[in-house]
Amino acid sequence: MNLQFEYGHGMMSANLPDTTDVFIPGETVPDPQCLPQDWDSLYNATLESLRNPIGMEPLAEHAKGKKTVVIIIPDIVKGGCQPTSHRKVSIRACLDELYSAGIKKENILLLFSNGLHPRTPMNEAKQILGDELFNEFWYTGQITSHDSEDYEHLEDLGFTPQGDHVIMNKYVFDADVAILIGHTQGNPYGGYSGGYKHCATGISHWRSISAHHVPQVMHRPDFVPVSTNSLMRDKFDQQGMWMEEKMGKKFFCCDAVLDTKSRQIEINSGWAKEMQPISWKTADKRTYVHWAEKKYDVVVFGMPTNFHYGAGMGTNPIQMMQALSAQVIRHKRVLSDHCVFIVSSICDGWFHEERWPYLRELYEMFQHDYMQTLPDMNRYGEYFATNQEYIRKYRFANAFHPFHGFSMMSCGHLAEMHTSAIYIVGAREPGIARGMGLKTRATFEEALADAKRKFVGDDPNILALPKTFTTAAVHLCMKDPEQNSHYRDDAPAHPCGC
Repeated sequence: MNLQFEYGHGMMSANLPDTTDVFIPGETVPDPQCLPQDWDSLYNATLESLRNPIGMEPLAEHAKGKKTVVIIIPDIVKGGCQPTSHRKVSIRACLDELYSAGIKKENILLLFSNGLHPRTPMNEAKQILGDELFNEFWYTGQITSHDSEDYEHLEDLGFTPQGDHVIMNKYVFDADVAILIGHTQGNPYGGYSGGYKHCATGISHWRSISAHHVPQVMHRPDFVPVSTNSLMRDKFDQQGMWMEEKMGKKFFCCDAVLDTKSRQIEINSGWAKEMQPISWKTADKRTYVHWAEKKYDVVVFGMPTNFHYGAGMGTNPIQMMQALSAQVIRHKRVLSDHCVFIVSSICDGWFHEERWPYLRELYEMFQHDYMQTLPDMNRYGEYFATNQEYIRKYRFANAFHPFHGFSMMSCGHLAEMHTSAIYIVGAREPGIARGMGLKTRATFEEALADAKRKFVGDDPNILALPKTFTTAAVHLCMKDPEQNSHYRDDAPAHPCGC
């Protein structure tokens, strides 16, 4: 069969055996039915959630007698920007409830929770919020984004009982009411976005994030395959609840379970500790897809230049490794022990240094001085995280924070841990891919022939994943739950107790 896979800004064709299985999120197995997508229906469903939250009083009651409010909003990386996106609808519904409780507009701040991602610029803020909300709040200075290096607007909360150093946004700490707008959408880091993951990563500091986005957490057996029963997820919860304890208030969450097109399936509000498991129960039906009837020896997909973290994601070698590993984390349940990936990537040497100013330096360090695997780089985490020039570029030049690269490398090593080989097809600068331990071939057909000779034999089970990085991903599972190593699929807990 002939299939098309993403490659740079276009596509590359592959002639694969007719026995190849194909999976496309939301198409091969339909998503659960989403809510009606007209504004009024979504607004009313969101209002119903705000008025009947889980584990908390209704938002209007929660805000009554209070003065200041911060609404914490995810950045552009996920969640959709359509006219009826969860962010647009839920912010408007929250505002109406706050106004009904006597909160004045001038005492409300909209805060983008970009964490170590680039701070949200004006054009992205407008795209996320829409013209109406943007115009209401931008010109009065009531829209900003988290700056994890602005120590005048950070609050040091000390250490959790587990030893994590928690530093959080001071606007949120000081506000009388803190509202977290979140998305319950499949995420390789801890299972789902939203809930306590939102505050633990979005409004904190690199030292807080270094407690969980590091090899000692991400290379544990409870991290792959992805689940919400992992040390990483525990740390999100611990840090989020520590914030609540030190603030003296709970976050009021409004989370939407989203489908492949970022449409709302279900909306849940309330206290994250009690609301998360309810959101996950619905989200599991869309995210953990019990479809595979066999384990796959070869997985084939394509990598565009621009996806997830932005332009250059599919050409920058550190980012490429993270993207490859994300597929391991999501789909490990359906991969054979000797699985091989074959992936098209233009890999043309463009690091997009304005967005990732430090990753070329990291890549070059990885080529020298006894660096055998990506975790060997981890000892340089604080060195890069405190580099003042890289910090200035994060704060004022729309770049990622330098510690973010170490999250990428911690994740990136998982591809090496859990595959026999990864072939990059069509690289214009193949030496860059080889510098990450990847194999290179000119075509899919050449790569498959080589994999058959060396790793998977003459008749491998092949899985093709078109649209891997252009749709909201799922976590593939075996059709028979007993074949899954997913600690929440009625399987016993891991021996470590996580």
